[in-house]
Amino acid sequence: MTRTILSAVNISKSFQQPDKSKLEVLQDLSLDVAEGTVIAVTGASGSGKSTLLHLLGALDAPDRGEILFDGESILGFKGKKRAAYRNRSIGFVFQFHYLMPELTVLENVSFPALIKNFNKEDAYERAGKLLKDVDLGDRKDNMPFHLSGGERQRVAIARSLINSPRLLFADEPTGNLDWKTGQKVFGVFRELIKERNLTAVLVTHNEQLADLVDSKYHLHEGKLS
Repeated sequence: MTRTILSAVNISKSFQQPDKSKLEVLQDLSLDVAEGTVIAVTGASGSGKSTLLHLLGALDAPDRGEILFDGESILGFKGKKRAAYRNRSIGFVFQFHYLMPELTVLENVSFPALIKNFNKEDAYERAGKLLKDVDLGDRKDNMPFHLSGGERQRVAIARSLINSPRLLFADEPTGNLDWKTGQKVFGVFRELIKERNLTAVLVTHNEQLADLVDSKYHLHEGKLS
């Protein structure tokens, strides 16, 4: 029996406009994510897809509602527990790779593990294996500017997995790539998730990619359908 690992329960989120009015982005939205599944959330630009992902990842808090991870409210996580949720339980992949240009590919992938106080040798070994998994094992000593856009995004995917997260959040992971390169990167992304039995939430405007996952939702006027 599949169990729910992540739930959003009647969450709402608004932002104050320059004219002091409030823009309601999410309105009483609910979502259950089953463990080991990949779901996609589609919607127009500005519909609140990234806002939803940031709330699920504890990068922001809703105005109302609850977000539950393993049945426990992440809104109650404080200090070290909140940091542990973000650094250990989840991994993020963004539209832009955000690699550090002064570090090698191997160092970029290792960085989150070193922050987590991994032994440097162990972190590098783990990073090297992940780079092989994304077919970039021979590029580990390169600097990011030596790589193509698709290769940089594959490095970002490897980095998101370095701390063995249970949840993976991806915000337009192929949005900055051409269609052919995006398909290749998404294929790597999906295969790694399947191999590791991870749970993933993907937000994208690309309906064709969204059709390739387990469940698809559409965000419109603050609600999912």
